[in-house]
Amino acid sequence: MFTQMVAIDAACSLESFRKFVILSTCNSFIPESYLEDYEVFPERETTPGPIYVEAADKVTLKKIRDMTFVNAKEVLGIIYSSKSGNTNLKWRQVRRNTGKVMGEASTNTLVNLTESGVLTPEWVQNYLRKKSEEKKETKTDELTN
Repeated sequence: MFTQMVAIDAACSLESFRKFVILSTCNSFIPESYLEDYEVFPERETTPGPIYVEAADKVTLKKIRDMTFVNAKEVLGIIYSSKSGNTNLKWRQVRRNTGKVMGEASTNTLVNLTESGVLTPEWVQNYLRKKSEEKKETKTDELTN
């Protein structure tokens, strides 16, 4: 089955990306205190789907299912891969808690990226408009050739 991939290149806060990772992986079982603590991040060692937090200071808190929760200070980057392997994103710090997300995401992942605030609804609308215009151009080219 072919999955449409979306190139992601967007500025976002560390907290938005943290929310995205939680929403995509462990929202149903993350302890409430971890959810509310902006220094707690989920990591996953398993392949496919590893998630890694690169930070100046990181301490392991607890392992629940296949997720390891870490307390991380001065986060420099986060590498996120979905279990399906369709989504691969990297958040890199630009300044303090502001960064940039780059990579490829499945269309299904766009929902979580938008819900968590990584992408704005306008970003998604612009993407969909561009894709729609590309389809029209392709159809026009097929008719004229």
